[in-house]
Amino acid sequence: MPGTFRAQRVDALIASQNADGGWGYFAGKRSWLEPTAYGLLALYDQMNSPHWKRGWDLVRSWQLPDGSWRPNGQVSESHWSTALAVTLHCARKQFDAPFRRGVEWLLEQRGEESTTLARFLGIFMENHIGHDRKFAGWPWLPGTTSWIEPTSHALVALKRSAPEFGGSELRRRVTLAEGMILRRRCSDGGWNYGSRAALGIDLPSYPETTALALLGLQSCPEADLSKDLIRARELWQQCEARLGRAWLAVSLRNFGVDLPEDDKPIYRNDILATALEALSAPNGGHSLLRPGSLV
Repeated sequence: MPGTFRAQRVDALIASQNADGGWGYFAGKRSWLEPTAYGLLALYDQMNSPHWKRGWDLVRSWQLPDGSWRPNGQVSESHWSTALAVTLHCARKQFDAPFRRGVEWLLEQRGEESTTLARFLGIFMENHIGHDRKFAGWPWLPGTTSWIEPTSHALVALKRSAPEFGGSELRRRVTLAEGMILRRRCSDGGWNYGSRAALGIDLPSYPETTALALLGLQSCPEADLSKDLIRARELWQQCEARLGRAWLAVSLRNFGVDLPEDDKPIYRNDILATALEALSAPNGGHSLLRPGSLV
């Protein structure tokens, strides 16, 4: 029956919401920002409900004074999932001071390999990895190197923020990060976690990273992604892992690729996969990860 796939997952998310308003990675476990953000996005059509507001209030309470977000209530460190909190603000259309501080924090972050010092030292040191240091992406944690996934999450957040935040620095960082992702594309047309090759050997692409890289490259003016979308569709057809399949469906639907509604049975204990599967449905909230205009 059409719509059953999403409805089952929405019901499961509501039933598994923690008392504090958030979700853990697995049912009944401590709340974390990542599954909470995707749980709320999956329930996009219930933003006026008490259970949605409880989750929203929890996310808002986790912002640190520097504008970043902590990953949960027990860890007081800045975290890549700040990008998810910013995207969630865009979905709710709440463009207030916490939103602006979050965007400003993202714009200050870059992979350690692209800092001024690292680029200067790179003049004198052999570049074994082969990355072009000027194309700055985002790390999982401040002070570490950039990877495809956190860079893609930051790109989605910044592109969604652009109509309200704008500015030349935002556009510059988006352009550099798009260049970083394009230059790390694997030879098979998808993306690995961080590099396209290692020790002279081409690396294979993976479902989640390919899906996220394509989401980050939405609206990129210099990118011909036709072959990459073909690779993503192949990965979706082959993929048995729930998370990878859901991410690929979210990404492909945002590019207008026609996919049949999934027929996988629900696995209620895995909250992140349940939320992403709900988002990936034809009537899910996948378009909340689609960018606005960068003008």
